[in-house]
Amino acid sequence: MEELVDLGIALAIGLLIGIERGWEERAAQEGSRIAGIRTFGLLGLLGGLWGLLAAAMGELLLASAFLAVTAVLITAYLRDRRADRNLGITTLVAALLTFVLGAFAARGQTYIAVTGAVASITLLSLKPVLHRWLFKLEPGEFFAILKLLLISVVLLPVLPDQGYGPWGAFNPYQVWWLVVLIAGLSFIGYLAMKLVGTERGILLTGLFGGVVSSTATTLTFSRLARHLSVGRVLSAGALVASITMFPRVLIITSVVNAQLFAYLLAPMALITLVATGYAVWLWRNSVGNPDTGGMLLKNPLQLKSALLFGALLAVIMLLAEAFRAWLGDRGIYLLAVVSGLADVDAISLSLAHMARTDLAVEVAARAILVAALVNTLVKGLLVFFIAGGAMARSFAPGLVLMLLAGVAGLFLI
Repeated sequence: MEELVDLGIALAIGLLIGIERGWEERAAQEGSRIAGIRTFGLLGLLGGLWGLLAAAMGELLLASAFLAVTAVLITAYLRDRRADRNLGITTLVAALLTFVLGAFAARGQTYIAVTGAVASITLLSLKPVLHRWLFKLEPGEFFAILKLLLISVVLLPVLPDQGYGPWGAFNPYQVWWLVVLIAGLSFIGYLAMKLVGTERGILLTGLFGGVVSSTATTLTFSRLARHLSVGRVLSAGALVASITMFPRVLIITSVVNAQLFAYLLAPMALITLVATGYAVWLWRNSVGNPDTGGMLLKNPLQLKSALLFGALLAVIMLLAEAFRAWLGDRGIYLLAVVSGLADVDAISLSLAHMARTDLAVEVAARAILVAALVNTLVKGLLVFFIAGGAMARSFAPGLVLMLLAGVAGLFLI
């Protein structure tokens, strides 16, 4: 009975992939496709049956069956090519994959088979989206992806995972892993903003720009406010960028140290909800829809920037250990204030890492929140001194709300 269920799953996988392929090629004439819904269903069932036979008679049988199916499909493909049909090999590869997934399902590897089928169908159906993204991808962004792979897949695994220097504060693997984490999140935010397009409004620009760099986004809006009479709208965008920093810090610190999530969730959520309420009110009461073209942030994934951030992170890790050794918990809070003036990610990641070993999680959580509040105050000062006017007046209540909610959040930890 169990084998019949597995064969049913193999057949279902084939039919689902066949439905996607049939929908994609629905405009083609009958008989002009390499494989249709029925053929894909039969391929899944065929893979399942050969998988069961190979389990009883030897794995070489399954390999031979796969080669035979490949030969048949390639022959059909070449026949259609000779008929001057413009055919790609996507359907051919999908057919071979269907046979393999059917074999997995019949061998009891249901999770692998179903996951592979869902991933395949999703990838096949994303053709228009992927092609649009490819046309929008610039050479610099393509090389940025290669750089991200270089620093993560190539460099990270070979770094030593042990402490060096005073207090064993410098761990090359941990430092570079945090660099990869920040670089990856920043690049994802940059791509999201690039693909959505700044023409959709300052609000989305502030949201995605906050993922890349909330300070840089606020600075951009503040400079723009000196030339455009849309201070309230720009203020709403800057507030969204500042708000985005809090869930971003919550996510990256929780990835490094899951214990911090329980401590930081309530204060970060309080700040985010209060400030978001004011930002939404401000946005709805703003008028005009200014042109935001040309406001894309610079591609954040540069090797030089990654190296500088890694150096900053290593220095802050060393200072955090030194301040804790010399001044105790007060030293940690002092360092959080100083570090928050320039960057919140480095001190947050450093404290999250320390809290895994020799620093109280509660102290780390409070210090991370202090650094975030100091950094928020710095963004407020940028708005006041660079933009001034309507943007500063409308930004001030949001800044006060974030700071008050942050102080209240300190008592929630």
